[in-house]
Amino acid sequence: MKKRGFTLVEIMIVVAIIALLAAIAIPNLLRARITANESAAQATLRTISTALETYAAANNGAYPEAEGTLTSPTPPYLNRAYSGATVQGYTYTYSTLTTTAYCVQAAPSSAASGTKTFHVSQGGVLADGACS
Repeated sequence: MKKRGFTLVEIMIVVAIIALLAAIAIPNLLRARITANESAAQATLRTISTALETYAAANNGAYPEAEGTLTSPTPPYLNRAYSGATVQGYTYTYSTLTTTAYCVQAAPSSAASGTKTFHVSQGGVLADGACS
């Protein structure tokens, strides 16, 4: 009876095909992760902006001067504090937070988590780049 099995060349071809597929797929997966982080950062900035605008609507157009004012009431305007926090690879900072204006920035915590910086300012204007 003859033994059946794979030759070394056949196994090497299969391994080479798997390596080629991995070389194609892994960069695409990393790019998809960065895109997801950037989309989450924009959504979070919109959430923060909505909370700030809702607060201003309830307080004669005055924005809060501290993030704690948004998280402390019952029910809260924001469910958690974002200032200085890193969420899904983005760090959030309130570069301006006065009764007349605000600018909240989301910057990637590393090059692997995102490539763009975003900010939102009064009126809910979301834009690329840092607060000016």
